[in-house]
Amino acid sequence: MLTFAFIEFRLIRMIIHLSSTVGPGEATKIAENIKAFHIQHGEQQILITSSSVKEVPNDLRDKTMESWVFDNDMQLSSKKYINGTREVAIGGVRIGGNTKNTLLIGGPCSVESESQIRSAAEMLKGMGLTTLRGGCYKPRTSPYSFQGLGFEGLQLLVKMREEYGLSVITEVRDATHVQDVIEYSDVVQIGAKAMYDQGILRACAKIKKPVLLKRGFGTTLQEFVQAAEFILSGGNENVILCERGIRTFETKTRFTLDLCGVAYLQEYTNLPVILDPSHAIGFAYGVTPLAKACTAMGIDGLIIEAHENPKVAKSDASQQLTYDEFAQLYTETSKVAAAVGYKIV
Repeated sequence: MLTFAFIEFRLIRMIIHLSSTVGPGEATKIAENIKAFHIQHGEQQILITSSSVKEVPNDLRDKTMESWVFDNDMQLSSKKYINGTREVAIGGVRIGGNTKNTLLIGGPCSVESESQIRSAAEMLKGMGLTTLRGGCYKPRTSPYSFQGLGFEGLQLLVKMREEYGLSVITEVRDATHVQDVIEYSDVVQIGAKAMYDQGILRACAKIKKPVLLKRGFGTTLQEFVQAAEFILSGGNENVILCERGIRTFETKTRFTLDLCGVAYLQEYTNLPVILDPSHAIGFAYGVTPLAKACTAMGIDGLIIEAHENPKVAKSDASQQLTYDEFAQLYTETSKVAAAVGYKIV
């Protein structure tokens, strides 16, 4: 009779905050000795150990200020490390922390022309909102679909920011134009199809601008948070997670909005969470009801697609709201937000 023994291997990692007497050079040498990842946040020297280190080494204890132990590959983003939600500034608005703000981001799927994006900017400004979205580099499924205006679209977003005082958010399609998006946008969006792109993640890790990281539609929560760790570990603490729907067996909607996953992210991570019901359902009729459900969870933001005339939109026409529908969404979500102690901004 054969018997099998199963041994459970659990990943153990640590975050070690070195004392203020340890400078960058010494911290780098320590990291090399114990095979750890070295990060510098301001004056603080931080080490993230490999799975072989389960406690602070004896010869390092007098140089250690604080330490944390983790049993998974979620460290900097974990509430075990920061017990709360990180606060992120987008222009003059702050989300996360104790702000109780739900940021309503609006605008078209794609920047198509100056008159089109101007109309969106005027709508937001008239409603007292602050953040304009618009895709310039579009990662389309078909090579024959509208691919965006590229750098011309970025320039139009900058023009709207200058004229209307709005913050602008736009997506990076690939690493070839990541520096342009970093330079000209206020928030860098990493889309679902680019979530694993190491070039984009590492470039965004080197900046201080907010990064909106969207969950891939076939991505587990663990993989999603690990992608965020790439950005955090490079020194950029301004990371926002965005749930935009995952692919399931369902065919009547475009994707399935994972509110269970959102509850997990709120419970276990210290990152602000924004939801995108437009991409999740794929049809305008369900965007407002979903937005209200999302808002009831006490989320940090919504990203909603709206177009001056959705019927002629060059991308994702079926899911974009009219401006009147967007205004109605704002009214209805404001009531829901107030009911749970939040404010739409």
